[in-house]
Amino acid sequence: MRPGRDTHPRGYANPVILRVSAILPPAGAWDATPLESFSTYADFLTLNFTYTPDAQGVNGAFDFQMWTSLYFVAARVPVGADEWVAPPIYASGAVVAGADTQSLLQEEYQTYTPDTNATHSFEIGPIPLRATIARIRVRARESGDTDNPGVLQITGVLA
Repeated sequence: MRPGRDTHPRGYANPVILRVSAILPPAGAWDATPLESFSTYADFLTLNFTYTPDAQGVNGAFDFQMWTSLYFVAARVPVGADEWVAPPIYASGAVVAGADTQSLLQEEYQTYTPDTNATHSFEIGPIPLRATIARIRVRARESGDTDNPGVLQITGVLA
């Protein structure tokens, strides 16, 4: 707890395992049940990935997408709302005098493509979080050689 700021325990202990080291689902499917962690009072998240392409080493790559939830439990989700949301990516439209501007907004995910068949480890972050984020999770899928998925492990550190 941070003196003067936190009034309750955080609900997590670093490091947070967000994906146990295992082969990614076959056929390019997203993880069906990604692990989740409370992120109460966290300001930042740093993600560490360890990816090993399959033994064939042909075109290995994976996609990942961080999801957040405002809700501590599913029972608190309002009718018609989703429990989990994906981050958006935003592209502003052209500004033209005398005309409204249309910008584009889509859900975003990232793709990592290694340069060799060796095991690759890398870090992303710190990713800023808002105090309203109650839980986080990261889903992943093989996007390279979807017939021979690689092995992926994800660890998070909240601060």
